[in-house]
Amino acid sequence: MVDVPQLVEQARQGRPRAVARLISLVEGASPQLREVMAALAPLTGNAYVVGLTGSPGVGKSTSTSALVTAYRKAGKRVGVLAVDPSSPFSGGALLGDRVRMSDHASDPGVYIRSMATRGHLGGLAWAAPQAIRVLDAAGCDVILVETVGVGQSEVEIAAQADTSVVLLAPGMGDGIQAAKAGILEIGDVYVVNKADRDGADATVRELNHMLGLGEARGPGDWRPPIVKTVAARAEGIDELLEALEKHRAWMEERGVLAERRHRRAAVEVETIAVTTLRERIGDLHGDRRLEALADRITGGELDPYAAADELVAGLTTSPPGEGP
Repeated sequence: MVDVPQLVEQARQGRPRAVARLISLVEGASPQLREVMAALAPLTGNAYVVGLTGSPGVGKSTSTSALVTAYRKAGKRVGVLAVDPSSPFSGGALLGDRVRMSDHASDPGVYIRSMATRGHLGGLAWAAPQAIRVLDAAGCDVILVETVGVGQSEVEIAAQADTSVVLLAPGMGDGIQAAKAGILEIGDVYVVNKADRDGADATVRELNHMLGLGEARGPGDWRPPIVKTVAARAEGIDELLEALEKHRAWMEERGVLAERRHRRAAVEVETIAVTTLRERIGDLHGDRRLEALADRITGGELDPYAAADELVAGLTTSPPGEGP
């Protein structure tokens, strides 16, 4: 068993091993996970969470690394969650992002963690919300969450970040086609990376056009800016940092930041509750309650929806095997 209070205290002191152990407890769905989350709860709510998303090849890892450098120059402690594809053999992260961010490996003010999707769709690992909480409690001022790069379906980051950054690059083939699936509807800031390539200005024009076709914005509403960068040379990163800080200030002024964090907490609670119910239902195979409901359905006494309602009601009042 892990000494959770001691581990949390060590994480607060900035010890990487303690942070790593806490995130491992999260990823492994440890029996002590509830104790960990209870200990972290009073210590969270201070970090600014920035999500970076976009199709593979647009330079998310390079942009993330450049942002880490910029934030460190500003004296900020930075946490990075780089969500990598899962290995088809071990189920672990392939660690590509961690390799590309090796320049920051020796900086005690930076914590980088690769997490495997483990089959979870939407560009994020299922444990990402709790891992963000660990980094927040460990004293990170900024947490950068780089998604796996699944393309058009990669919109889940909007539910986990304070500010969502959508990256595109000229000459990527489908270009702005991602708008059809919604990835361009989630951005608070848009970045056209690799802007030294031909077609960068055309991509910016297309983006402006697409944003102009979106919802009507009233006076004072946030209009997502478009920033051109060449992240490999750190060009445009200061402008990107400025856009992020402007969006944060706008959210704080209008109460949007608190609203987003409230909504994020509600989604997290819902996800945990649904997962718990799913696990309990999975334990019901062969349970007499499930068999009794199946008998009533096949006998025409009960419809499947009513049976499901009875099952859920029973699951919330007694553990499997203790029903009537």
